[in-house]
Amino acid sequence: MDKKEVEANEKDDALDGREKWGGQVEFLLSCIGYCVGLGNVWRFPYLAYESGGGAFLIPYVIMLILCGIPLFMMELSFGQFAGLGPVTAWRAVPAFKGIGFGMITASLLVCIYYNVIIAWALFYLFASFQAVLPWTLCDQWWNVESRCVNDTLSNSTTPLVTTAMSTTTADVTAGTTSSPNVTANASRLVSTSEEYWKYRVLRVDKSSGVGDPGAVLWDLALCLLLAWIIVYLCLIKGVKSTGKVVYFTATFPYIILIILLIRGCTLDGALDGIIFYVKPDFNRLTDSNVWSAAATQIFYSLGVAFGGLLTFASYNKFNNNLFRDTLIVSIGNCTTSVFAGFVIFSVIGHMAKTLDQPVSSVIDQGPGLAFVAYPQAVALLPIPQLWSILFFFMLLTLGLDSQFAMLETVVTGLIDEFPKHLRKRKSYLTLAIAIFCFLVGLILVTEGGIYWFNLYNYYSAYYGILVLALMMCLALNWGYGYFFTTPWRFNKDIKLMLGFEPNWYFKIAWSFVTPATILFILIYSGMYATTITYGSYVYPKWADDLGICMSCACAVTVPIYAIGRLAYGYFKGEDLWQLILPSEKWGPSDRSIKYEQPHRHQMDISAVYTNPNFAGDDMPKFNITEHKTRL
Repeated sequence: MDKKEVEANEKDDALDGREKWGGQVEFLLSCIGYCVGLGNVWRFPYLAYESGGGAFLIPYVIMLILCGIPLFMMELSFGQFAGLGPVTAWRAVPAFKGIGFGMITASLLVCIYYNVIIAWALFYLFASFQAVLPWTLCDQWWNVESRCVNDTLSNSTTPLVTTAMSTTTADVTAGTTSSPNVTANASRLVSTSEEYWKYRVLRVDKSSGVGDPGAVLWDLALCLLLAWIIVYLCLIKGVKSTGKVVYFTATFPYIILIILLIRGCTLDGALDGIIFYVKPDFNRLTDSNVWSAAATQIFYSLGVAFGGLLTFASYNKFNNNLFRDTLIVSIGNCTTSVFAGFVIFSVIGHMAKTLDQPVSSVIDQGPGLAFVAYPQAVALLPIPQLWSILFFFMLLTLGLDSQFAMLETVVTGLIDEFPKHLRKRKSYLTLAIAIFCFLVGLILVTEGGIYWFNLYNYYSAYYGILVLALMMCLALNWGYGYFFTTPWRFNKDIKLMLGFEPNWYFKIAWSFVTPATILFILIYSGMYATTITYGSYVYPKWADDLGICMSCACAVTVPIYAIGRLAYGYFKGEDLWQLILPSEKWGPSDRSIKYEQPHRHQMDISAVYTNPNFAGDDMPKFNITEHKTRL
């Protein structure tokens, strides 16, 4: 064995001792569980509602084709080839290791507020065990907006409410109420499920805005603590334990959604909501917020540029068929979002009919939409307590799948970067991160927590994620060996794994279309950016600026690391060209494959792939001295 082969097989602490999935099905289901989550049944419907229903679907599908599918394939391929976490994998282009740190930052920020949604689901889950679902009552202390109208469930002999308050015909037009209780006031009829969400769960009336967080709500804080305990216990044993859990968590939600859709479609007024959902208002397509919301929702629901896909793929077998997995997960994920939209808009249509209001104004817009419409839906089913328990348990499983992946991204990224110090202390590291996120997340479960939550939700996965995705495209397709070895070197790596190169759709998208689309969205949304709002509340400038800083925190890691690394190399007398060439330890995760890598001080840069399973993979040599002369 010559010197190059010895160095290629040199011990690598980052690769040694890493776990693997128990099988390809576990990886596929884990990706489905990661991608098909609260972003589909919680975030997508309220963004569609805010963006004019059908008008949102057009940019959503366009962004899926131009950005979603290509980036999904890219991140999976990069992670599987390297077999490393989101930071250490950037041995491919060391100057861009800041992308990995940005992914960890983005995942950490989302982890903080994402578990709050799981805490809300736990709150509703516990409330579902009461004899009468509390959000169907109208004589409680949280019914603050006005008087109530009592009615029973249509086509059912069991009343949803056992007590009622009197009202006058001036409050509600006779005959307009045919399902659970509604509350009447001069401006807008409000469902009891909305009052329960706003004044019992959030206690939003006790805060004046983001600058007035108020007291911590102990019941929500305990639910948040329980959510973090569950996440920690499920992650403490690594991907092999979570791989078994996803057999249930990735399939159970579809059963519940199908049942709710069937029931929703049978409700009076459901068609009005569905028409609002599928009929586009083309005037809304000129709104930059609709396009940026569609783009960020693709990133959010598919999980691209967060590092989760890269982390999951790093535990794969080297020759796993990623092309198949990309199509199954990405298309299936977005189909689930659209499907969940039909479920929730059928209920919103019924609520609009019941409250005698337009579909576009029946519910306060915002992230609480799902916690108003879905509880209203389960209350319309026979034995509502049972279906409520199943539904919120479904929300819990959807949230946990994604939360597992995001926290695993943070943990794996740090462990792979510092294996000697952290690999044997994984449980302690996971615990420390969980405690930190819980403590920071306490501000989101205060009386004014929903204002902070909305700020986190809007900015944590916005500009920063788009910039990270843009940098990833440029680094892997233009920086990773493009000028110094051979064109599309990343595609050669994929051929080494799969036996064939990606088709022209991926090549053109990765090199030109996807980065150009992301750049256009960044410029367009930046030019027409507006101040963030929550309902009628307009955030002060300092809060908006804070949110922008939070979003930029994910992206500034790229130039900060690159400048710092270049400065360090300059003062150490290193050849700075080497920082945009793969490091000596870079190579395929399968060490049985010979992958000759250029040494740090060689001027003749070449990479030769030899795999006994495939032929004709040798790559032409490229002389860097000649290249510099031409420049």
